[in-house]
Amino acid sequence: MTRTSIFKVYGNGIAKILLIVAFMLCMQTINAQEDLDAKYATELPKVGTVAPDFTLASLDGNTISLSDFKGKYVVLDFWASWCPDCIRDIPEILSLYNDFSDKGVVFLGVSFDTDKTRWQTTVEKYDIKYPQCSEFKKMREAEVAKLYGVKWIPSLVVVGPDGKVALSTVISQKVKALLLERIK
Repeated sequence: MTRTSIFKVYGNGIAKILLIVAFMLCMQTINAQEDLDAKYATELPKVGTVAPDFTLASLDGNTISLSDFKGKYVVLDFWASWCPDCIRDIPEILSLYNDFSDKGVVFLGVSFDTDKTRWQTTVEKYDIKYPQCSEFKKMREAEVAKLYGVKWIPSLVVVGPDGKVALSTVISQKVKALLLERIK
């Protein structure tokens, strides 16, 4: 049987099978992303709860408090320079920052680095423009991690202008979807 005759005989069936397989792969990808939140974001603050305030040291030696940004959307980016997943996520977070910072959305990096030099070098290397703060404690020891239930990084929490949590996730695409919906 020639190639042409196989497609004449089986073409519709093969096309249907390929379409079904493609659909199933797309659904698995969506479910896998949802499963990441189900697995890693379970202890992050629930939507609608008041976001706990905190005050931490910034890279320049000053302090930053969440309450400094009251009345604005704030994206809290929990990360560390030693975290490969965090480093992989930096381009997406920078893209969000570039798209939404001029619309009044504040981005605040909350680092779990213990080495200030390494932290600062990473911020400079990736040209991260948004403010950064840290306790200089390991994630499991940091008070801000306990306040926010951070057990996995990167984790993202979006705080609304009302001071309440609008989203808690480990998936940066969900932050983009929320901001696209709410910021005009």
